[in-house]
Amino acid sequence: MRFQVPQFIEIEDQIFGRLTVKQFLYVVGAAGLSFVLYKFIPWWFVSIPLIVPVAGLGLALAFYKFNGKPFVFTLEAAFHYITGNRLYIWKKRERKPHERAESANTPAAWDTSYVPKLSDSKLKDLTWSLDIKEHMGLGAEETMRGK
Repeated sequence: MRFQVPQFIEIEDQIFGRLTVKQFLYVVGAAGLSFVLYKFIPWWFVSIPLIVPVAGLGLALAFYKFNGKPFVFTLEAAFHYITGNRLYIWKKRERKPHERAESANTPAAWDTSYVPKLSDSKLKDLTWSLDIKEHMGLGAEETMRGK
């Protein structure tokens, strides 16, 4: 039994001339909102500065692609960035000299320990240092658990 597999599923159909349905709706929506602003605000020096950004946003939504994606995804990402919480992974904190001496036995201090050079091969040095850091991390976890 043969089945026909659809091709080019990421390309939208062009229905209104050269415009897709989404592009047509963005352009018509921007034109309609611009017309409403022009009719309800009789002063041209007030209505024109409002119409230009509306028309520009409508055209950007319809035709502009940022990094190969439609502009609406960029607006959505900007909205989520502005309204969402931010997670800061690293913040530098000044430590006093006596804190450094007290924290020398903590697992965080082990990562900065000196690893001697045993061979001329950089690959061997790298694997050796990774093994040492891995074993040091495992030992610290086991002692914290009480094993």
